Amino acid sequence: MSPVGTGPVLVVLAAGRARRYGGVKPLAPVGPAGEPVLDLLASDALSAGFSAITVVVGPVTGPAIRYHVAQTWPGSVDVRFAVQEAPLGTAHAVLAAMEHLDAGAPFAVGNADDLYPVESLAQLAGHLMSGAPTQALVGFPLAGAVLGDAPVTRAVCEVDGQGLLRSIVERRQLRALGGGRFVAEDGLSPSELDGGALVSLNLWGFGPGMPAVLAAAVDGADHTAERAEVLLPDVVGDLVAGRARPGLGAAPFRVLRATGRCVGVTHQEDLAPAQAAVAAQVGAGERPAALWTAVP
Repeated sequence: MSPVGTGPVLVVLAAGRARRYGGVKPLAPVGPAGEPVLDLLASDALSAGFSAITVVVGPVTGPAIRYHVAQTWPGSVDVRFAVQEAPLGTAHAVLAAMEHLDAGAPFAVGNADDLYPVESLAQLAGHLMSGAPTQALVGFPLAGAVLGDAPVTRAVCEVDGQGLLRSIVERRQLRALGGGRFVAEDGLSPSELDGGALVSLNLWGFGPGMPAVLAAAVDGADHTAERAEVLLPDVVGDLVAGRARPGLGAAPFRVLRATGRCVGVTHQEDLAPAQAAVAAQVGAGERPAALWTAVP
């Protein structure tokens, strides 16, 4: 397949087991005509300046995703598939995609069940193509990163005066209280969070040194533990705090502040609000009504 541009590659993490959703989450029909979130994400990414998509799938839901892409995506889209054979977390999933990426080239990573604002994808693509000496994380205000009432997990970011990531901590069992207030029932402090707190939704821009950091974290993990997953926020948190293996040389992270709402699907009950949110975006002219507008 021929590429549609000269921008970076977006690695889409679609290997999750979706235990909370109960289905193939990347194929959740959130578009006005039932388009899956994966299709909307890929179409948006190409419009935003990315040139190719690498989808990381798991052995259980991967065949359904591959079949859907083969049957519905335009043939001109440069799409590759990588298989994460074991559920060892998002850091391990990114490493599974390395065989499809150019060594030494920056690349982006995003979730297959999150629909990011096109402007944020374009901001990230521009950062990667600018030759900036920093990696990147797109940060969303918490109020724009939670859809529905069911509890979710979000990584809360602390940013220094130069716009660089100082710390990132995953907060679990996070839900809205109303009035722009949120509570995380995970035993960490503070339990209550403001809607303006900056959070990560796994939209990253990685540089050439990051694969070595991820590999060291995965290799050093105890994969016999009950929770053997190695997660990207944890690896990046260790890196910016100086706890990663010395000498790996990954650049610091610039935090790109997002505008607009991220529409994600975590639970089945998120589907109707997600459909309504996407329809509202189309109605407001924030996203095109048709897919693949950037594909020849």
